[in-house]
Amino acid sequence: MTAMAETRDLIRLMTWLSPAFPIGAFSYSGGLEQVVADGDVRDAGTLRDWLGDLLAQGNLWNDAVLFAEAHRAAGDVDRLAEVAALAEALSGSAERHRETMLQGEAFLAAAVGWPHAVLDHLGGATAYPVAVGAVASAHGIAAEAGLAAYLHAVTSNLVSVAIRCGVIGQRHGVAVLTGLEVPIVTLAKAAAGSTLDDLGAATIRAEIASLRHETLPVRLFRS
Repeated sequence: MTAMAETRDLIRLMTWLSPAFPIGAFSYSGGLEQVVADGDVRDAGTLRDWLGDLLAQGNLWNDAVLFAEAHRAAGDVDRLAEVAALAEALSGSAERHRETMLQGEAFLAAAVGWPHAVLDHLGGATAYPVAVGAVASAHGIAAEAGLAAYLHAVTSNLVSVAIRCGVIGQRHGVAVLTGLEVPIVTLAKAAAGSTLDDLGAATIRAEIASLRHETLPVRLFRS
């Protein structure tokens, strides 16, 4: 790959996973708003630990595995459909389902600016990591690079949630992201070589928080 092609791919990832890309990520917290209300995340340290657990053994790990599988399956319509169905079925709550499916749908709608047959293969409603993984593969972006960018974007959004919930400030938010650089790089490398047999999570409190969020009396976020 030429240096120009590598730079092009970097710019595409920055565009697709930018906060400005119209998928509505700012309106979702993945249950973090409930976690803040419960007092489990109350400062930069507890936020760093919470996000680290999601990356290592929570839904972010599963999303990374699904991203990698979609990346490999991008040229196989039937296999890609199976991955998409599995990703949707693994949504642990109504809000989590809405979050991943609506973001995936919005991502594919915006990705028409980069035409490819994979957009037709995926259809409309597709889980977010599957949508990004398949589109990245279709445009020749390496799985590990795509995963690193995807995971950084998702964790950045969660840090932004914590800032808007008032538990940390912007400087602490940057410090949390700095501390997550190595875990994200490590996870991206591991997930790039994963298979569906590696799916599995152990962050039960995070799943319960996602279930409870829909009854939170005052909410800023849709999940």
